[in-house]
Amino acid sequence: MTMATLTVPAQVPSPAEDAEQLRKAFQGLISFCFSLPLRFELMKCYSVTWIHYREELLKTLDKELSSDFERVVLLWTLEPTERDAFLANEATKRLTSNNWVLVEIACTRSSLDLFKAKHAYQARFKRSLEEDVAYHTSGDFRKLLVPLVSTFRYEGDEVNVTLAKSEAKLLHEKISDKAYNDGDLIRILTTRSKAQLNATLNHYHNEFGNAINKDLKTDPKDEYLKLLRVTIKCLTFPEKYFAKLLRLAINKLGTDEWALTRVVVTRAEIDMQRIKEEYQRRNSIPLDRAIAKDTSGDYENMLLALIGHGDN
Repeated sequence: MTMATLTVPAQVPSPAEDAEQLRKAFQGLISFCFSLPLRFELMKCYSVTWIHYREELLKTLDKELSSDFERVVLLWTLEPTERDAFLANEATKRLTSNNWVLVEIACTRSSLDLFKAKHAYQARFKRSLEEDVAYHTSGDFRKLLVPLVSTFRYEGDEVNVTLAKSEAKLLHEKISDKAYNDGDLIRILTTRSKAQLNATLNHYHNEFGNAINKDLKTDPKDEYLKLLRVTIKCLTFPEKYFAKLLRLAINKLGTDEWALTRVVVTRAEIDMQRIKEEYQRRNSIPLDRAIAKDTSGDYENMLLALIGHGDN
C-alpha cells in the first residue's frame, strides 16, 4: 500500500473543528483501516492538529460513549501506549474496575512497552499507575497487582535451570500449604523473566504431575485464585488466555462488548493470527464467524477488519 501525498492545511483548524471532522471520519474508517505505521505517519504530518485530536479522543473516551463502534474506533486511533494508559486508568475506577485488564497490560506487554505506558499514564493523569493501583485495590489483590505493574522483567532467553527447579519446588510447597498470597510465590510471578518462569512451570508440571493452574483451582469461585491463574496464563500463553476471553465475551448472555473490543484492538497487530488459530482449535468455529453472529453493523465490520477477516 502506498500512501497518498498529504497536504498540510494553511490554517490550523480549532480543536472543536478537529473533533467534528474526526466524528465525520468515523464512517470512512471502516473501508480504510489504518495500519500502525500509517497512523504514525499521519500523526507526524499533522503534528500540530494531532495534539488536539488526541485530547479530544481522550476526552470523548472519558465520557459515556454513544456506541460500541465509537469506542472501537477511538481506542484503535490512539497510540498503543496512550491506549494502555487509558485502559489502565479506566480499570482502577470504581464503576469500571477490572483487575484482569491490569494483569493483561502488566503481563502481555514487553517490559519497555509497559514502561512507556506508565510514562504516558503519569503524563496524562498526573499520578503513577502504581499509585492508583495501590489506592484502588486492597488485601491480596494489592499485594499481587502493585509489583506486577511495577516490574521491568528481563526479556532475554537465558534460563537458570537450577533456579527453575528450586523455585518449582518452592511454588509447590506454598500451593500445597494453600499459602497463595505468600511473598515468595508473588515474588517469583512478578519478577522472573518469562523464559525463566516457563522453565520453572515446566519443572513444576514434570516433577509434581499437574500444571500449576490446575493446582490453583482448589476453589474455582475464589477471585484472587482466579487472578493468579490469569496472571500465569498471560505470562506464559497469552494467545490461549485471549482466545478464552473472547469466547467468554461472545458466548455470555449479552455480549461483553468492552472485553471483545479491548482484545481485538490491543492484539490486532501483535498476535491476532495465533489467537484466531487457538480460538478455532478450542471452539471449532472461526473467530470471524463467531463475531459476525454476535455483532452487527459498523461495529461488526470494524472488528472483522481489525482481526483480518478473510486472511489466512
